[in-house]
Amino acid sequence: MRTRSRAQVAAALVLTALIGLPDLLLAPTSGGTSAGARQASTTSALTEPGALTDPGAASVPDTTADTDWTFRGLAFDVCRVPSLAVMSAWRASSPYGAVGVPYGGRGRECPDQPHLTRGWVAEVHRMGWRVLPVFAGSQPPCARGPADGERPRSSPGAPETRSTPGTPETIGATPAAQGEREGGDAVRQARALGMDRGSALYVSLRSYDLDDAGCVRATLDYVRAWNREVRREGYVPGLRGDAETGARHMETARRAGTGDLPSALWFARWNRRPSLYGETVLHPYAWRVKRRIHQYEGEVSEEHGGHRLTVGRNLTDAPVARVARAGR
Repeated sequence: MRTRSRAQVAAALVLTALIGLPDLLLAPTSGGTSAGARQASTTSALTEPGALTDPGAASVPDTTADTDWTFRGLAFDVCRVPSLAVMSAWRASSPYGAVGVPYGGRGRECPDQPHLTRGWVAEVHRMGWRVLPVFAGSQPPCARGPADGERPRSSPGAPETRSTPGTPETIGATPAAQGEREGGDAVRQARALGMDRGSALYVSLRSYDLDDAGCVRATLDYVRAWNREVRREGYVPGLRGDAETGARHMETARRAGTGDLPSALWFARWNRRPSLYGETVLHPYAWRVKRRIHQYEGEVSEEHGGHRLTVGRNLTDAPVARVARAGR
């Protein structure tokens, strides 16, 4: 049984205080999980995802019934995955229990990943880390900013750059076909890294212009097709994006009764106030228990175990990768 250092326990207590009671103890729940297990846990074979209880949304089914293998606690994400030595040091001394891994997609800002191998995934999982796989594929033609979350999205003064329609990383004229193709790519790359069926895969979108009707329509067609293909292969589709664009767009589609939506949402709002159920663009009972990640801060320089990284900070209650046993 592993033990935590005093510094790690102290850091966890401080961050728990910052997170506060509403999300760790008082969030909507579907079962009697203990408080300790709610802070950081891995759960298999989830059932009873629940229906929406708000009268105005009761006719819309929950979109998350296929979720499996989850983690609740603090997670960090990076542009380029660290070495195993760094991951070991952070596991022993940081308050984090999961790591966001940009493993594929042509929209990645850091396509060069010298440490990311099947062996790396298996070893960090053996250390006790849970993996949040991020696939940054084609981006909305009206997108702004990087896709991987290592730059500001919802923070004041965030730098923004628009995508140019027709560029190689942009959603093109056949978004559904493109989404299906890239959903298959996401599964194949995840499988090659030892992530089994039942794993969550998060497609990452840059912030985009919701007033651009054509762009919004193409983006939704792409995401829905990506989700369908990922589900068809037995994986769990999630979406990662800005709270004001990606999450708002999915909530609007859900309220309209649109199908093939993500099973989990990873939304970025850099307000330094971790909250899974306080996000105003989402109905509090949509993507509810074990379906949300809030990236509440980014571009943060942290040092643990003598190793410094620039990370995004996340509060997590969501599905993760189901990692194959070594040798498989």
